[in-house]
Amino acid sequence: MESLSPEVVEQLRQDRAPRERKIAVCATGAHMDPVDRAEVLTVLAHDHDEVVATRAQEALLAISTDVFVQAIKRPEALPALFTYTARNLADKPGIGEALVQNKNCPAGILVHVVQHLSTVGIQSLLEDLSRISDSLALATALEHSSSVTADQKNLLRELHGGTIDEAALAEAAAEAEPDIHRRQTLLQQIAKMNVSQRVQFAVKGGSEARRTLIRDSNKVVQRAVLQSPRLTDQEVEAFAAMANLTDEILRLIAANRVFRKNYTVVRNLINNPKLPLDVSLHLLPMINIVDLKKLTVNKNVPETLRTSAVKLQRQRADFKK
Repeated sequence: MESLSPEVVEQLRQDRAPRERKIAVCATGAHMDPVDRAEVLTVLAHDHDEVVATRAQEALLAISTDVFVQAIKRPEALPALFTYTARNLADKPGIGEALVQNKNCPAGILVHVVQHLSTVGIQSLLEDLSRISDSLALATALEHSSSVTADQKNLLRELHGGTIDEAALAEAAAEAEPDIHRRQTLLQQIAKMNVSQRVQFAVKGGSEARRTLIRDSNKVVQRAVLQSPRLTDQEVEAFAAMANLTDEILRLIAANRVFRKNYTVVRNLINNPKLPLDVSLHLLPMINIVDLKKLTVNKNVPETLRTSAVKLQRQRADFKK
């Protein structure tokens, strides 16, 4: 007997299949792919037909954790799968991490798995501040996790608010938006926002919002700017050159592998007097000959960096001999 067609599988996923088909899936799998079946069973577990729902619930107990993890990782995974695994399998290996990694999994669902996440899993979730800012319950659960580090907890506390540095934002807005009327509108809009709303604005707003909010006094908002999917190479290049950003943001830019692939970002960072010396020294070998020579006479960077640049310049010269 051949496997079910994609059309039939989709009928099952959308709860549009006949009763006999549903019962067959619960009983034998009806020649379905195990990953498809696991997902379909989470839908059938809430079927209006009590017999179908009961049999689906019983069948789910025989599905391996690995199969559920594979199902969760699929971009098109259904909400029913997220709900079932979060409520019933959160303590199983890989379930929590898979739910975190699937960007379509709602923040409310993740509340049920936080207590089972490792420090690495929590850090992965913190790289999606838009999702955390959408749910106070999720942020609170993360704060109280036994796996959260002190730095992670401090970052989460930033979501609770604090005063806005209006002067810094006004200065940033002036650089980001030359039109005075649009600038005033932007600042008025930001002034009415709480931290969570500013995080959302940083992630989903336009370039003028990002260029302004990168100077926000709240660390979470600053980080959210760098997580925006709309962030351009040109914006990152500009941020890397800004000496009025916090050390932390410059460190985050330097630590991002995607950003470091842009040589202009690396060059701007290493010439930025605000960049911590340990980061500068780490980036130094990435600088080309022309920029290395300029760095040796750059009075705006630490003397230790200039000295290291001179040594590297000599080493490269000796290597060519």
